[in-house]
Amino acid sequence: MTIDYAEKIPNNVDLANDRTLQRALEHWQPHFLQWWHEMGPSDFESADVYLRTATSVDAQGWAQYGAIRMPDYRWGIFLADAVADRRIHFGDNIGQPVWQQVPGEHRSTLRRLIVTQGDTEPASVEQQRLLGHSCPSLYDLRNLFQINVEEGRHLWAMVYLLHAYFGRDGREEAEELLARHSGDADKPRILSTFNEPISDWLSLYCFTYFTDRDGKYQLKSLAESAFDPLSRTCRFMLTEEAHHMFVGETGIGRVVRRTLEVMKELGSDDPSRIRAHGAVDLPLLQKYLNFWCSSSLDLFGSEISSNAAANFAAGLKGRPDEAGYDDHVLRDRTLDLQTPQGVEQVPMLNALNEVMRDSYLKDCEIGLKRWNRAIERAGHAFRLTLPSPHFRRSIGSWVGQPVMPDGRLVSQEEYAKRIGEWIPTQEDRAFVRSLMQQVLEPGRMAAWVAPPERGINNLPLEHEYVRLR
Repeated sequence: MTIDYAEKIPNNVDLANDRTLQRALEHWQPHFLQWWHEMGPSDFESADVYLRTATSVDAQGWAQYGAIRMPDYRWGIFLADAVADRRIHFGDNIGQPVWQQVPGEHRSTLRRLIVTQGDTEPASVEQQRLLGHSCPSLYDLRNLFQINVEEGRHLWAMVYLLHAYFGRDGREEAEELLARHSGDADKPRILSTFNEPISDWLSLYCFTYFTDRDGKYQLKSLAESAFDPLSRTCRFMLTEEAHHMFVGETGIGRVVRRTLEVMKELGSDDPSRIRAHGAVDLPLLQKYLNFWCSSSLDLFGSEISSNAAANFAAGLKGRPDEAGYDDHVLRDRTLDLQTPQGVEQVPMLNALNEVMRDSYLKDCEIGLKRWNRAIERAGHAFRLTLPSPHFRRSIGSWVGQPVMPDGRLVSQEEYAKRIGEWIPTQEDRAFVRSLMQQVLEPGRMAAWVAPPERGINNLPLEHEYVRLR
């Protein structure tokens, strides 16, 4: 198989002149395409989709629009432009030149970081593969497919690093990224959130709001890395991650807007009447927010982590927006950490996961403020909230603790009895699935979600964003 690298795989890493890397990708690419055929969007391979494709990292090339079949998408490999004389700017090696090759003592840890990040990319495609059959509009269907192909490109980005810098180990890890599958009983994805089923679009909106936002924070922390190829790769990935979070924030906003319209039509905020009218009542939306936010919080890891300390000290993984902090070594800093036993003072280096989790929650609040303003303007007292970071945790100090979404501890018995008040029950999920009726007429929307404020790339909302064959 011969690949025209300039045409088939847009890149700025000189693929055409790297025979070793070419051979590795010639072996891996057919496996990727087979994975896409088996695990990518189901039954839409022949559709023409109005997609954005990156062909270079400059402003003219990173967002080229046009209709294309998804299997023909040009999954490129891009690194952000190099920073001249870039230096390590945090940890114990601060001030030293960044690394262009993998230091031997950090090889295993860097490989693990890259594999863990890479594993999330195909996982989300697998989680979302059946959603096209219940899309609320062609606009939403196109956005789903844009997310899917970009997650595929982000997989390519991590596979490039594995192939280019980790030899045989990297090639084997690249194969394993296609061998694990979301929710598989024998070979699941590495992180639990990426094994959760996404069987409805309300879950997709919450996933892209909360879980892709975690992805943003992980990419920003890796973008600080002293391993320069990883840093440059993640910096470019962040330009695409913004669209995924946009789908989540505007999607939930459209759900809120439609629900408020129904409440006005009915003159009632009774959840049963709202559901009977085919809309998502606000308390049900709150349950979905609780579920996906708490699931995503686990992705940051334990509150006290020796791995986080070691990775920061070595310069492998920094804090997002590291330049905004005043201390980049942290050997003398501590943090007061709330545990089930009380406040514990821990070294800041060991508490970096919690520092990042706290920043993430502040970021999550931005969307809630917008949605709550809409609810307030409509004259309703209900307010959407984020759950306590101690609610429903499955990693760290708060594992198994019976914490309510408002942060209060209750008995295990009360927690077990009331959990259905806080996260979706089977009946809740069945109701939401009942709303998921596929809408394929250009410009039309399903009855449970309001239309977006504008179309894609200045096109009208009535544009045929996905043309089915």
